[in-house]
Amino acid sequence: MIYRLISLILCSLLLCQSLSAAPSVALGYTPKYSHGFKHFEYVNPQAKKGGSLTLSGFGNFDSLNPFLLKGASVDGLSLLVFETLMVQSLDEPYSLYAHLAEDIQLATDRLSVTFRLNPRAQFSDGSPVLASDVKFSFDTLKSDKANPQYRFYWADIKAATVLAPRKIRFDFVRLNPEIHLITAQMPVFARKWVGAKAFEKLSRTKPIGSGPYTIKHYTLGKDITYVRNPKYWALDLNTRRGMFNFDRVTYKYYKDETVQLEALKAGEYDFRLENYSKKWAKDYVGPQFDNNLIKKESLPHKNIAGMQGFVFNTRRELFKDKRVRKALALAFDFDWSNKNLFYGQYTRCNSYFSNSELAASSLPKGDELRLLNKYRRQLDPAVFKEVWRPSETGTAGSVRRNLRQAKALLGEAGWHIRDGVLKNDQGRVFEFDVMLKQKGFERILAPYAHHLKKLGINIRYRTVDVSLYIRSRRTFDFDLMVSSFPQSQSPGNEQYNYWHSRSAKQEGSRNLIGIKDPVIDALIDEVVFAPNRKKLITAVRALDRVLLHGEYLVPNWYINIHRVAYWDKFEQPKTLPIYYEAESWAVTSWWHKEK
Repeated sequence: MIYRLISLILCSLLLCQSLSAAPSVALGYTPKYSHGFKHFEYVNPQAKKGGSLTLSGFGNFDSLNPFLLKGASVDGLSLLVFETLMVQSLDEPYSLYAHLAEDIQLATDRLSVTFRLNPRAQFSDGSPVLASDVKFSFDTLKSDKANPQYRFYWADIKAATVLAPRKIRFDFVRLNPEIHLITAQMPVFARKWVGAKAFEKLSRTKPIGSGPYTIKHYTLGKDITYVRNPKYWALDLNTRRGMFNFDRVTYKYYKDETVQLEALKAGEYDFRLENYSKKWAKDYVGPQFDNNLIKKESLPHKNIAGMQGFVFNTRRELFKDKRVRKALALAFDFDWSNKNLFYGQYTRCNSYFSNSELAASSLPKGDELRLLNKYRRQLDPAVFKEVWRPSETGTAGSVRRNLRQAKALLGEAGWHIRDGVLKNDQGRVFEFDVMLKQKGFERILAPYAHHLKKLGINIRYRTVDVSLYIRSRRTFDFDLMVSSFPQSQSPGNEQYNYWHSRSAKQEGSRNLIGIKDPVIDALIDEVVFAPNRKKLITAVRALDRVLLHGEYLVPNWYINIHRVAYWDKFEQPKTLPIYYEAESWAVTSWWHKEK
């Protein structure tokens, strides 16, 4: 243990530029942009200010507070209203640059970090951003009044101490190579926004943030308009130069996907990210496209795809047996769906870190094998002997073979077909519900249900209201649902929220599956406390491999482009970011064409 602590201290010195105060910090390398840089390369510093951008939201909203567990928060708040101590660039794996904080100083023992706030930093009401506001934001978000995800993510942050009006220190529970970067990404809001009100009931009061926009007006569940603050404190700061160019940003909400797309064609809003392959292939047609009034474009990216899948709720007795979960996964014919439903646009997810160097591949060897050997007695031997791959359905007879294998696995687990349906020895019928948020998934579930029917399994799938979907997800009140687990270039503390035992029973966590596995818990620690990039990759691959062999979901698919359509009245920078979300990219970096 002493050796590990010494190793962490020595090796992790490589993770930031210096232990002295610095305006930038990175995880495992030197930040790309030097001190005093003018702007990020993926923005246009000469972009014209003005005009408006209208976007669409799906479902509805009933809250102006994005930090609560209850309610559906409106789109745009985190991007436009609230800011963080430092800003992450979009063309590096994990680099942060001074913003609300002028600099960051990591203690020599790495058990605390100190930030000195920019004296120019102001909230939208003109009041200064002070250390007391930062501390209040942290204390509030880590309390039981806010969404529990913050308590998971910030578990290694012990306390915040105000050292001076614009200086604050955060003390850590233990050594954690990325905790100072996590701290630097903490959202900050004005203490006066909350005042004497109960934070958990603060849902209709317009927030006071330091961001470039404020809320002008809104209609609950229908629309919201943000206006650019003409006195925005960071207008010419290098982390904001060439960004947030629209005078107004509006989100209009729609409850039907077809209506939502037709509204784009009618000009009710300006920009749309399309997530459905069929719509992209078939529905983006009409005179607006023929006359180039609406542009249809594929924007490449190098985002880690993570994992999307049909997620089993292992809190349900039906899904506790891994053989059952594997059998259900075998019944999904991805290749047929990709060809007939997705127009060949997708690649099957084969990792919880798909589309990256972090994905487990081949058999474990070297450092990864040595790491996994520590838990060999607790792991399925297949982890060491078999390369996990999703079921193959692209060759002749493969689907039939998969169904035969699924039937055998179900039999081993005590499920047999009687009277045309699958039952166990107690006479329980094998059936379950699938909860969907968007109707487009029904066409994907239909052929899957057809194959399950051949195994004697009946599933019921239905699309529910967004608010019900969110509530069921937060309380784990579902059998199976579609979900995704996005990942960053440098996985870390968020893994506790995804897979750790302590998050399995915590409502609002991302551990939808309900995983409670001591080996996975230990491997998450290996990821979080990896002293350098090499060991991080080793630990992530080991974690990925164990998750895959757990058969916790039916893997879905990913795509390495953003499919977007927008009215031809905007300009965009010549250089694309590397790691980015398309809608946020449009909001932050596009501008209106000159008339």
